[in-house]
Amino acid sequence: MPQVESKFLESLRTGTTLADGGIGSLIFQLTGRLASPDFLYEAINLRNPQLIKGIYTSSMAAGATVLTTNTFSANETELTVAGAENQVAKINKAAVTIAREAIKEHRAEYPDNKNDIFVIGSIGPGGKTVESYSTQIDSLIENGVDAILLETFTDTDRLLALTRDISSRDNAPPVIAHAALDPGVGETQEWPLDPSIFASLAADAGAAVAGINCVAPWVAAEFIREANLAQKVKSGELLLSAMPNAGGFERIGHRFLARSNPEYMGTLARQLGDSGAALVGGCCEVHPEHVREMSAYLKSRTSSVGADLAMSPDAQLRREHSVDDPRKANGTFSQKIFDGKFAISMEMVAPTGADPKALDLRARMVQEIVDDGLADAVDITDGSRGLPLIPPGDLVELIRAKLAWRDHDKLEFIAHFAGRDLNTLAIQSRLMGYHLRNIRNVLFVTGDPPKMSPTYPRSSAVFDMNSTQMIRAAADQLNVGRDFGGNPLGGNLDSGTKFTIGTGFEPEALNIDAELDRLRAKIDAGADYVMTQPVFDDASMETIATFREAVSVLPGVMVLKSTAHAERIAQVPGVNLPRAVIDALAKYTSSADQLKAGIDLAVRQAHEYRSQGWAGVYLMSPASLGAAKQVLKTLAD
Repeated sequence: MPQVESKFLESLRTGTTLADGGIGSLIFQLTGRLASPDFLYEAINLRNPQLIKGIYTSSMAAGATVLTTNTFSANETELTVAGAENQVAKINKAAVTIAREAIKEHRAEYPDNKNDIFVIGSIGPGGKTVESYSTQIDSLIENGVDAILLETFTDTDRLLALTRDISSRDNAPPVIAHAALDPGVGETQEWPLDPSIFASLAADAGAAVAGINCVAPWVAAEFIREANLAQKVKSGELLLSAMPNAGGFERIGHRFLARSNPEYMGTLARQLGDSGAALVGGCCEVHPEHVREMSAYLKSRTSSVGADLAMSPDAQLRREHSVDDPRKANGTFSQKIFDGKFAISMEMVAPTGADPKALDLRARMVQEIVDDGLADAVDITDGSRGLPLIPPGDLVELIRAKLAWRDHDKLEFIAHFAGRDLNTLAIQSRLMGYHLRNIRNVLFVTGDPPKMSPTYPRSSAVFDMNSTQMIRAAADQLNVGRDFGGNPLGGNLDSGTKFTIGTGFEPEALNIDAELDRLRAKIDAGADYVMTQPVFDDASMETIATFREAVSVLPGVMVLKSTAHAERIAQVPGVNLPRAVIDALAKYTSSADQLKAGIDLAVRQAHEYRSQGWAGVYLMSPASLGAAKQVLKTLAD
């Protein structure tokens, strides 16, 4: 069956597109009334269109670019039960009209937002026969929906029959076929229909997109992973979609817990996108606050500029590292990186408040590392986890003042640099400020979206430039004496910067092929070294082994301080903490013994990485400075 082409499908092929959340659960929240024949949610399109328009408005303000019509049950079968069988066409038409009007008003309010916004017609599983949907389908198509979403179907035979019926029409828009497949919970989980088989059947029936909805988030994630095995997904003929509920019960340790907060849905959206979902949205209890986080996390994988940066004609000069590369003077870490010697950096998380004790602790940590010769650098995170922490540049100056380092640093500082909070202009300005303050080793990360408590004022994520674009701008622009527009810095090319440039890598990324593509791009852009997320399975480093000749790679080593800490780290996206590691800590009942087991593991990993010839190690120790020193002292012996 020929593939339907449309602007909507073009959008899905350019990157993960975000749909809105569950209209029905939001109507219930707003009205306090459950759907019934006496209070038909779809009839609100006629009775109170402003309510529905308000839902669309809030969804678009949160970042959704795909709106689903309020027509889930607007078929002949269900409207007949409600005594509204003669209003099928009218209700469906009104639903599309309300969505289009909401888009028009949104564009008037946000004229600078040039993103395409699409309307997809929702069709639920309540019809008795394929014929009972005919009037609804006709109305949605006639009123110009960009796609038809068949959602929440547990009867896949009915779903596939409807898909064939719609896709066979001459004027049919793309069909999105969503099944509510659920393997259940417990030890014997089994799909009612294998996701890859369902995807193949949906494609054969004429669907342009196959997916899942109205299931727990982790079920949706597993569906996308398995559906990727379908041949037509691999070839690009069929796209994938996931619209899970906001939560559900999952066994975590010895408890069944429900994870449903907006931040979790944000991380899930990025996870789904990285795993290959072209369309991501929400079902029950996914509301604008969840959509906002989903939008922010998806945005962290993209950027709006960067390709427009003027590349310097003499950028290649920066690529040719000579034996007398002036950046070796940036510090011992840079010197070792460029000379191919084993380098050690220890992570420091900036404080959140103004307590002088927090600064004293970090200054003392730096001084002890210097006194004992334990590390070549301290790297300072930039708003780690999207929290409002003291900026790295400010913390460096405060530590210098505390230690009375006036002429030169006795240890190299590495400032993490997140693009989350800064536009392009501010990125160049801050980098120039760093260089003039002798902060000349910068590790570029795109950054996590802002994560604030419900009482904190809303903070927008900027993401003008991602990590690859910032690396290229620093390497091929600033380091050769030009600004981001290609003009000489300070009026002449002699005022170029001398940044040592780092970046990050997730060896356990769900979509490792995409992560490797990003790494290739960052190396090509000019990264001098790579620090990985914490690794607990040595086999994970094999994914990056082929890049060791092109760039210095420092595996991440984390000191686990307890079983509870290990359980939390195991939930972090991009980290694979084997159950065996958690069990090894859990064998001990005392916290001191668990910490010792965590230190022993970190020591063993660090020494293995040195013996294997990696460029160094990147030590993360949330446990304490004392624990970190125990690991570092073994490397110094």
